[in-house]
Amino acid sequence: MAVLIPLVMLAGRDAQAQSLRGSSLSLDRQNRVARQHDFTYLRTAGNVESFAAGGYLVRVRGTAAFQLDNEVSFPYARPEVVTFVERLGQQYQSACGEQLVVTSLTRPSSRQPSNASSRSVHPTGMAVDLRRSNRRACRSWLENTLLYLEGQGVVEATRERRPPHYHIAVFPEPYADYVQAIAAGQVDEMARIADSGQVEYRVRQGDSLWAIAKQHGTTVESIKDANEIRGSRIYAGQLLHVPLTR
Repeated sequence: MAVLIPLVMLAGRDAQAQSLRGSSLSLDRQNRVARQHDFTYLRTAGNVESFAAGGYLVRVRGTAAFQLDNEVSFPYARPEVVTFVERLGQQYQSACGEQLVVTSLTRPSSRQPSNASSRSVHPTGMAVDLRRSNRRACRSWLENTLLYLEGQGVVEATRERRPPHYHIAVFPEPYADYVQAIAAGQVDEMARIADSGQVEYRVRQGDSLWAIAKQHGTTVESIKDANEIRGSRIYAGQLLHVPLTR
């Protein structure tokens, strides 16, 4: 029998294409999953240490595939987040030839940065932040993978700009079921990630199709075909589907 991701976890997802843009709906999903898991929003450093001592949070240690940035004050996370980072780190290094860099994990509400949302799920231990690579091929691979995992209903990912990083909320029970399905041979994860094949890009002032294609390692014609664009005009704010070269 196939392992199914609980439908309650998937309820309310947008019918539109997956996106790495942050939104109120994205925060709603993250907080809804936290409540469904009955997670506590930790308030102090002492709370984090107490939950780690009780086994609710697991120590995250760097490996050959990923490292913790010096800014990580609390190197703890829910067990499923640790599994997520370890698996993603191995895949990322294999695809890109560089280490994944974790910049934040569990963060008590008393230690949230000034620009953090008051609805952040970092205090629950179910979130991880990853540094944005300077290499466009690595960015494209990671964004493509996060979009695929969003589509499976096992994470909610947001591309943040200040500082440049990716915020990922891991949905523990659905993600654990997903990994179990992979282990049972019911899901060919890497083939499906490759098949998803595109990312979304919001056009900025001064952008051109040529520049966007170069940034993502694809071609102008591929972008035009994917978006049914006849000429070469694009405008600031336009949302483009950008196919990735495989």
